Amino acid sequence: MKWQSGMSCVVDNTSSPKTSQDPRTRSRFGSVVVPWSARATLLAIALAPVPEAAAQSAGETAPAGDQSAPESRLPAPPLTNLRYTEDYSYLRDPANRTGAWWEPFKYIPLDASGTSYLTLGAELRFREEAYWNFNWGEVPIENYQWYRMLPYADLHLGPNLRLFGQMIGAWATGKETTVTGVDETGLEVLQGFGELRLPLTEGADLTLRGGRQLLSYGSERLISLRYGPNVLRSFDAGLASVAAGLWRVDTFYARPVRNKVDSFNDRFNEDRSVWSVYATRALEEISPTSGLDLYYIGYRNADAEFNQGNGDEVRHTLGSRFFGKAKGWDWNFEGMFQFGSFDGGNIRAWSVASDTGYTFMDLTFSPRVGLRANIISGDRNPDNPDLQTFNPLFPRGKYFGEIGLIGPSNLINVHPNLTLHLNDQWTLSGAAVFYWRDSLGDGIYDTGGGLVRPSGGSRSRYIGTQADVVLGWEPTRWFSAELAYSVFTPGQFIKDTGPSKTAHFVGFETVLKF
Repeated sequence: MKWQSGMSCVVDNTSSPKTSQDPRTRSRFGSVVVPWSARATLLAIALAPVPEAAAQSAGETAPAGDQSAPESRLPAPPLTNLRYTEDYSYLRDPANRTGAWWEPFKYIPLDASGTSYLTLGAELRFREEAYWNFNWGEVPIENYQWYRMLPYADLHLGPNLRLFGQMIGAWATGKETTVTGVDETGLEVLQGFGELRLPLTEGADLTLRGGRQLLSYGSERLISLRYGPNVLRSFDAGLASVAAGLWRVDTFYARPVRNKVDSFNDRFNEDRSVWSVYATRALEEISPTSGLDLYYIGYRNADAEFNQGNGDEVRHTLGSRFFGKAKGWDWNFEGMFQFGSFDGGNIRAWSVASDTGYTFMDLTFSPRVGLRANIISGDRNPDNPDLQTFNPLFPRGKYFGEIGLIGPSNLINVHPNLTLHLNDQWTLSGAAVFYWRDSLGDGIYDTGGGLVRPSGGSRSRYIGTQADVVLGWEPTRWFSAELAYSVFTPGQFIKDTGPSKTAHFVGFETVLKF
């Protein structure tokens, strides 16, 4: 396995939204763009190239007039959410070019040798979400639109130096609840860093990176991009990475960027910081995609909130992840232990997570049958200063499905799921999720760590049942669309502690990425 210089080895800490009459609950973007006209415009941009997908797809595999590509031609790298992990230097050789429309943007030579070059790219996304009975009736109807653009430029100055920059434009329209920095941030610098690569010995390299950047590790259970919501999470960070043989070891110190609604006003969060040593070993003896993660993550939040109150939190996480694919099976097992201090008390928390599946390649639609299961500790006694609530730190958005009401703290859940590959373009997936509280002395939290429902003295453990259906369409490499529906039927704990209506969710998005 060849390690890239990126982070991938494989929401925000705000309370749940509340209805507000504050004028800031309406987007500035919405005041100058009629929501439906803006929606139609972005859909037109995204969908216009789709009728040509078949012709362009042919162009991506063979140049005009030549339908038999040479066997030695290198394939295009997978499109990633980080973007800086994509390597297009293979286009230096004209024999690797296919005539695809996006190739001229990916390799723009700047010198005779071709080692200095510029890569350009972008992402455009439109997403609409609609809730009925958000948080089980706290907000009866919520229907809004998210718009996002992510242009980037990757400048390589020789084989060992690069400068990477990426902007974000993110806006929201139609929100009835408060517009936060997760919904909208105007125009901002999402990433801007310099990177230096230094050869150490034969087969070993040191990469140094400093500046604003996206970070993603493992399954993104603890450090993620927050890609699903509208505004991605970036960090102001310094990082050193050593890749040698089957190992890669990263160490970094970072402060998360605090996203605000207006343009060019995002700064790092002075209350929060994170530092880590994260090691990954490829297990090629099992399969090319198998590996083992070992990591330590340190974290501080000067204004943390849990069921037992607010205070200064210093937390240390030790963890390990075993993942891979072989003979139809895929697996992802992770264990985490946390210790530290919170508001004068001691922290002792833990989590065990699993995701196992099997793909029946010989059956119609190549069904993958999977089972996820998690046990995530919660606080035993809110009147005791010691804290047992697990903190997911910077988790991915929509952690347990599309509806996104529950986050990974004080939880036991079982998550059977099925994915069908209807053809080369269409996928259909379905899942059921069953939720219980791990501890009766603690409440439940959202994906950003905000307290959704305090324990309220309830002795009920069952939170509720969720069902998801997602239809995905990817007719070509650079365009995709998705339609999702979720329903969450509340259990006795929700009924004991507040509004308890069945919640429904519908989401639709289109993405153009190159």
